Amino acid sequence: MTRIAIVGVAGRMGRTLVNAVQQDAGATLAGGVVEPGSSLAGADIGELAGVGKLDVRAVDSLAAIVDDFDVLIDFTAPQVTLANLAFCAEHGKRMVIGTTGLSDDELAALDSFADKLPMVFAPNMSVGVNLTLKLLETAARALGDEGYDIEVIEAHHRHKVDAPSGTALKMGEVVAESLGRTLKEHGVFERVGQCGPRSDTEIGFATVRAGDIVGEHTVMFATEGERIEITHKASSRMTFARGAVRAARWVAGQGNGRYGMQDVLGL
Repeated sequence: MTRIAIVGVAGRMGRTLVNAVQQDAGATLAGGVVEPGSSLAGADIGELAGVGKLDVRAVDSLAAIVDDFDVLIDFTAPQVTLANLAFCAEHGKRMVIGTTGLSDDELAALDSFADKLPMVFAPNMSVGVNLTLKLLETAARALGDEGYDIEVIEAHHRHKVDAPSGTALKMGEVVAESLGRTLKEHGVFERVGQCGPRSDTEIGFATVRAGDIVGEHTVMFATEGERIEITHKASSRMTFARGAVRAARWVAGQGNGRYGMQDVLGL
């Protein structure tokens, strides 16, 4: 039985993760962390998540539950995640990380922990999204150098703070790598005013932020006469939460290293 702790347990994703752990026969909820000094410290995590009393109290520091968990699930913010990585590396724990919006320097800092603990890091934990990434790899190799323009369109709720989404960037990276390109050189993230016609090799991104959209991603391959669209739509955060719990069970048996959901799913 994998003992799981959750950071940000009072937030929307944290509450969904509590539900997902409770529904998983191979995992048990060992603890949940709220912000330091939060008035929610001491509250029952199950009651916070709306699943009923679980007799597991929220704490405001990982140190308070250091002996209770095996794997920490973190969908928070870059600096919080990096601090939690340092804690878990020091105390022999494992991590599943769904945090997005990391800068190049922050990604490098995250990578520096790869030889210190086992971690699964993925911008999207959905099984469906990760299968979609494999489809995009195949499509890009078949179409990308044959006169097809490539555009990535993503939509999320109005509260999301980073853009494009980590999933959209990952989709673009998969397409670019399949074609021997890089997003740094070929990614186009803004078109305003007289920007001129698109180049043959650019990979464009468009972002929508509105309402309560959970997450929608489409990669378009368009040429004269036809358009192919590969789309994934999430209607509930539960799909990400279940994937994260699956990753936690998997990483509990792995050695040090940085893994992705492709590894978890055997893709």
